[in-house]
Amino acid sequence: MREKDVTLAISRALAQYINSNAQFRAVLIRSKDVFVELDRRSELARRHKADILISVHADSVASQADTTRGASVWVLSNSRAERENRKVLNSHQHGKLLGGAGEVIGDAEQNPYLAATILDMSSSTSRAEGYQLGNEILNSLGKFTRLRKTSPIHASLAVLKSPDIPSLLIETGFLSNAAEEQQLRQPNYQKQIAYHIYKGIWSYYRKFPAKQLRSRRESALRAQAGAAVKIKRGDTLSAIAKRYGTTVAALRATNGLKGDLLRVGQIIYLPR
Repeated sequence: MREKDVTLAISRALAQYINSNAQFRAVLIRSKDVFVELDRRSELARRHKADILISVHADSVASQADTTRGASVWVLSNSRAERENRKVLNSHQHGKLLGGAGEVIGDAEQNPYLAATILDMSSSTSRAEGYQLGNEILNSLGKFTRLRKTSPIHASLAVLKSPDIPSLLIETGFLSNAAEEQQLRQPNYQKQIAYHIYKGIWSYYRKFPAKQLRSRRESALRAQAGAAVKIKRGDTLSAIAKRYGTTVAALRATNGLKGDLLRVGQIIYLPR
């Protein structure tokens, strides 16, 4: 049994469950048997402005006599996160980051200590959210299958390195374990694994409604809004409305603004 056959089947099923919920939309990094470089995976997630990134795997050990089994969830270690953050700053790639962190870091670029602090805060928040999400997924998976660990495991994994996207790697079981290999090759078992991953995601957003509302608002902005405008010194909502042929009320509604106060460096979206 090949890992890619198992994981692609589970990922396709997971996408179907996610898309069955009108509040979510799944984007597959790949939908067929092609290899995508590790760095490219997080880049594609960022291009689609993903709220979370989930990488599905099936584990294995070298010794056929090994009895190790069970599903697990992995998150990025602190040491790997620190190295990746330094790379982002040194390569000046922060402009691609989601959630406004890139713009703020850009404004603080002349102060490297401030820029590093902002990036570290963004990265820490994403990893904390990923850890919380991982716990919910493990709780859900544990109701159906054996777990190797009941809490997320920290590791240095390239696919999890995005400082702006909560990212998880899910090991669905061990193909080197005869019993789990038999389970993982069954289409119904694959669908059940996918379903319980989805239930963990849904539980996470119900348990932390502020994250659900934020993700829904940001996703709606990305889907429905037009071009983005970066606020400069002296900009006002009325001046922007006049410049782009819209209204102050439409700008407020599109961006969820309660008042007219804007800050330099802020990103707002134009109505379509």
